[in-house]
Amino acid sequence: MIDREQLVTRHNTRFSALHNEPLSVGNGRFCFTADYTGLQSEPALYPGFPLTTMAEWGWHSYPDAPKSEKGLRLTSYDTFGRGVRYATEHEGQEELFYALRRNAHKVSLARLSFTLDASGLAGGTAVARTLDMYRGVLSSEFIAAGETVNVETFVDPDRDAVYVRAESPLLASGRLGIELSFPYGSHTISGADWTKPDRHTTESVAGDGTAHVTRRLDDLSFSVRADSPGALITAGEHSLSFVWDKPAVWLCVRFDMNSAWFARNYPRGADAAEPFGAAKLRLAEFWRGYWQSGGAIDLSESSDPRAFELERRIVLSQYLTAIQSRGSLPPAETGLTLNSWYGKFNVEMHCWHMAHFALWGRAGVIRPSLAWYKSALPAAREIARSQGYEGARWPKLCDASGYNSPSAIAVLLIWQQPHPIMLAELIRRAGAPPEFTREYAEVIAETANFMVSFARWDGSRYVLGPPYYPSQERFDPRTVLNAGFEVEYFRWGLRKAAEWTAETGGTPDPRWIQVADKLAAPAVADGVFPAHENCPETFTTAPFNTDHPSQTAMLGFLPGDGVDRAVMSATLDRVLSDWDIPSVWGWDFPMMAMTAARLGRREDAVNLLLMDSPKNTCMPSGHNRQGDKADLPLYLPGNGALLLAAAMMAAGWDGAEGYAPGFPEGFVTRHEGLSRYI
Repeated sequence: MIDREQLVTRHNTRFSALHNEPLSVGNGRFCFTADYTGLQSEPALYPGFPLTTMAEWGWHSYPDAPKSEKGLRLTSYDTFGRGVRYATEHEGQEELFYALRRNAHKVSLARLSFTLDASGLAGGTAVARTLDMYRGVLSSEFIAAGETVNVETFVDPDRDAVYVRAESPLLASGRLGIELSFPYGSHTISGADWTKPDRHTTESVAGDGTAHVTRRLDDLSFSVRADSPGALITAGEHSLSFVWDKPAVWLCVRFDMNSAWFARNYPRGADAAEPFGAAKLRLAEFWRGYWQSGGAIDLSESSDPRAFELERRIVLSQYLTAIQSRGSLPPAETGLTLNSWYGKFNVEMHCWHMAHFALWGRAGVIRPSLAWYKSALPAAREIARSQGYEGARWPKLCDASGYNSPSAIAVLLIWQQPHPIMLAELIRRAGAPPEFTREYAEVIAETANFMVSFARWDGSRYVLGPPYYPSQERFDPRTVLNAGFEVEYFRWGLRKAAEWTAETGGTPDPRWIQVADKLAAPAVADGVFPAHENCPETFTTAPFNTDHPSQTAMLGFLPGDGVDRAVMSATLDRVLSDWDIPSVWGWDFPMMAMTAARLGRREDAVNLLLMDSPKNTCMPSGHNRQGDKADLPLYLPGNGALLLAAAMMAAGWDGAEGYAPGFPEGFVTRHEGLSRYI
C-alpha cells in the first residue's frame, strides 16, 4: 500500500524567497493564480506570466465582433478533382479574419490584491510560499512595512469561489487591506484590459461584511458575492475595498455566471459564504479523497537517480491537470491560468489533455468534456457539409460553439477526428455502463462517416490527402499524402467505430471496415517511416525534421497493429540522431517514450521523459514551459502526455508482459489503481 499523503507532500512546491513563478489553486473549472503574497498584489514581478482569475464559462466577445463567417473569402484547394474551400488566407481581409480568431476569448474575471495605506502594495519581501497539493492550500508569508503577513489561499472544490485568510498586526491597524478590482475583457495572454473603464459596468451594493456585484462586459454578465465578517467595504467604480480592525480576517469571493448554462452545470451555494474553517475542512476532505482514489506511482525505492525527478513531475502534473482540466469543455493548452490562442481550445490536443485520466482511475473526469462533442455535433456536421463531406468534421481551434476559427493551418488538420472515439473507448475500458456506448453511438458514427468520406480510392487503395496538414505542421498541405500517424489513427478509429456500433445493437456501415482494411500502408523510405508518402527526405532536410515526430505515434500512442516494429525502432533512432530536438514540443517526448516502451527500449523511454530540451522542462510548479515561446509559459498537454506515458509504462498495455513493463532496471515502480492502455 502506497503512503499517498507522503508521496504527494514530498513534492509540494516550496519557495523560501521571491521566485518569479506564480502558483495556482483551482477546482478544475475555476482557477486563481497568485504571487508571493498569496493574492495578486504585484503583477509586475511576473513578466510574461499574468496573474489571473479564470472560469471555463468566462467567454467574452468585443461588441463589434462578427456574428458569422459571412463575407469571409475562402481559398479553394484541389481535392481529387474538386475544389474544397477553407478559411486559410488573411491577405486583404485581415480585419474580419482576425476578429473571428479573437472572438470569443476567455477573460480574467477579477484581481484580488493587498493594499497598504490605501495604495497598491509594492516592495514587500517574500519569506516563504508552500503549495500543499494534498490539501489544496497555498500558504504564503511576506513582510510589508516591517510586519509579517501570513496568508492562506484556496479555491472551493464545488463552487467558483476563492477563500483567503490573512493574519498581521497591519490588519488590526487598518493599514493593510484587500482590493477586489475588475478589468475589461481582452483576447491577450492576460485576458484583462485595465485601460478601458468606460467599456464595462460594475454595479455594487455593500453591506455589513457582505457585498454584491453585477458585472457586464458586452455579451458576458456575471455576479460576484464577497463575504468577510467585520470588514468595512467601500465600492469604487470598478472595485471593492476591504479593511478591518482585527489582526486575523478571512474573505470569500464567489463568481456566478448569469446564465441558464451555469445553473445547469454548477451548484449554486447558499447566499452566505461558508466560514473559512468549515470550507477548509471540506476542501481537505475533497483533496484527500482525490489523492486517495484513482492511481498512484511511487518510485521512492528506486536506485536510479532519475527516479525522484520523474516522480516529482508525475505528482505535480496530477495536481495541475486536476485544478485546470476537469470542466465541461476541452481545456485550452494553458488551461485556466492564462490565454493561449485567445483562451480557445485546440481540439487536436484533447486526448493529450484528458486520456490519462482513464488510466489513472478517473475516467469520469473525461465525460463532461467528451459531452461537448454531442453539443458541437450540429456545427461539425455543417463543417463537413460545407466542404462536400458526409458525417461530422470536428473543428480544431474553437470556443464552446464548435465552429472553427480561420487559420492558415488549423482548418486543414484532421488528426483530431478520431479523438472522440479514442476517449470514449478509454472510458468504456475503464468500466463505463452499457448505456454509455449507446449514448455516444451517434457521435461515433458521424465521426466515422466523415473519415470514410474524406478517404479517396486511387484505383488500388484508399488514401488520405492531399490536401491536409498532418500533426507535424511543416508541409505544403497540397503535397501531403498518407501521413503515417493519420493513416493509422483513421484505420484504428474506423475499426473501433464498427465494433462500438455492433455492441450497441446497430449495423456498422460496411464502408468503415472496407476503408480501414484498404487504407494505404505507412510509407517506408530508406528503412524508416517518413512524415508522409511524398516526403522521403524527412530526416535530411529542414524543416521536415522539425516539430512533432508524429510518425512514432503509430506504435506507441496507437497499438500499431501491422506496423513493422523493426522499421519503427529504426525510425526512433533516426529521430534521436537527426531530428531538431529543440523544436520538439512538450507532448512529443512522452509520445516517443510510449513508442520506446512498446519496442522494449525501456531505458530510452525514461530518457525521453526526462530529456534535457527547451520544451521538455518541468518548473518548480510542475509547469511545462515551451522554451522561449512568450505565449506558452506553461503547456498542459505536456503534463497530460507525461501522465499517459507514465501510467502506460507502469501498468502496461494490451499484450505487454511483466510488471511495470516500460521501466528499466534501477527503477522500483510501485503502483496501484492504474489501468492498462490499449
